[in-house]
Amino acid sequence: MSHLSQPLQDKLAWLAEGNHHLLKVILRGMEKESLRVNTEGTLALTDHPKALGSTLTHPHITTDYSEALMEFITQPHTSVDALLGQLSDIHTFTYKHLGDEVLWAASMPCAVGADKDIPVARYGNSNTGTMKTIYRVGLGHRYGRTMQTIAGVHYNFSFSDELIAALQAKSGSKLSFQDFKTQSYFDLIRNFRRYFWLLVYLYGAAPAVCKSFVKDRPHKLQAFGQDSHSLHLPNATSLRMGNLGYQSDAQQSLTVCYNNLNTYLKTLCGAITQGHKDYQDIGLKDAAGDYKQLNTSLLQIENEFYSTIRPKRTSQRGETALNALHARGVEYIEVRCVDLNPYEPLGVTRDQLHVMDAFLLFCLLEQSPETDADEYADMLENQKRVVEQGRDPALTLRQQGKERKIQDWTKDIFAAMASCAAILDQGADTQDFSAAVERASVQASDPTATPAAKFLADMAAHNKTFFQLAKDLSVEHAEFFKQRSLSKDKQNLFERLTKESLAAQAQLEQDQEQQEPFEDYLAKFYAQYTCCDKPKFNCL
Repeated sequence: MSHLSQPLQDKLAWLAEGNHHLLKVILRGMEKESLRVNTEGTLALTDHPKALGSTLTHPHITTDYSEALMEFITQPHTSVDALLGQLSDIHTFTYKHLGDEVLWAASMPCAVGADKDIPVARYGNSNTGTMKTIYRVGLGHRYGRTMQTIAGVHYNFSFSDELIAALQAKSGSKLSFQDFKTQSYFDLIRNFRRYFWLLVYLYGAAPAVCKSFVKDRPHKLQAFGQDSHSLHLPNATSLRMGNLGYQSDAQQSLTVCYNNLNTYLKTLCGAITQGHKDYQDIGLKDAAGDYKQLNTSLLQIENEFYSTIRPKRTSQRGETALNALHARGVEYIEVRCVDLNPYEPLGVTRDQLHVMDAFLLFCLLEQSPETDADEYADMLENQKRVVEQGRDPALTLRQQGKERKIQDWTKDIFAAMASCAAILDQGADTQDFSAAVERASVQASDPTATPAAKFLADMAAHNKTFFQLAKDLSVEHAEFFKQRSLSKDKQNLFERLTKESLAAQAQLEQDQEQQEPFEDYLAKFYAQYTCCDKPKFNCL
């Protein structure tokens, strides 16, 4: 891609010629994870604060794997500033109820002890809550609890239906609108998987870990100079996205196909419904009859597949994510490859979201052929190389079966992103997108300017371990939010959400469906995966 492809040029020209208004409305939401840690910088063993409401039913404040792994969820916003504003308010309210605890600033965790000492999240006594907890218990048996203490940022994103409808009219597609929309998002997802290594290079902020994270695990990390407490790779970007993070030997056998909705449903449903020897050996229940995992298949539920991007559809309580997709098609996508920026109190920057918007528009508009086995292997290899060696200026990646310098490929993608940013600026009547992409392009040309490089440089300059630097940054962020205050209306809103969420959980636990035997509830849940045997439309 030494210049913009003709299909991309055509679509950009079409948007510029009176159709840029179709980009005025873009919906963005965020899920941001952070570990709660105590004053010593080790994992908090306290319960989730009751003043923050129910983790099962609160719309904005919950937990992920561990009771100590907080997750903040914004509603969808049409404005980057509104999204970040809400995320900041959630942090501010939370800090009023954390006491001396702070939120860990880095994606890779604080000093962690034995697996058994990492508390699994608890969601109450309803069948829904029990299922969520058992799923996490199963993850612990399958991968170890330490891996589940990693945190990240998930970016939820969708274009307007008006844009999708106009693209369909331009293409002449005879699919129904929803099927065209679904296929368009799968086109975007395939391109994202081709090029997301750029985001890992640009925003990777996890080049080092505390040695406690890899105790008793094979690895090829190196000590950081004379610092025996920190391990790193000299040119690493995001160890979270490599084999120390959300990767699994068992899942290496799983090739999920993103060529269309049917192939996606079929491969994931198979992984959920077919037994897997390693997990059959763990067993479904222990000697006391307590569940050790939800099932003995390769995946307990679809969320266990650790993908860099997911097609999503809002599901109803008790409905599987795949059944929601099968019934109603793709609604939005979830980007999952972004580290927390340890230098930012919110973990992300305004510029970063503008750049990601331009990147996702590029992924939508660029031609997106179906992926074959060879390209799939290249994608995995590129991810591995950028994770481990991304800041090496001499690094090459695989493109169409050939080696290509990362610097040359990066320049070409940024050229396309700059054109997409210009159209986004027109649609929103701003210069924010182009300015952010330009700054990111300058940063990308200098491997020493990335967050990963800055973190290692600061460790060296200040003679701090990974743990010490991350802890100091965490304390700085805590002070930032403790000095903020909420308006009376916002304070009242959060207090009301706390009460409503606790009441909703109590009501749910009295619900008749939640009183049936858990085995029956689980059987009904898994019965939904028969949707995979009934394709919604023919494979393309």
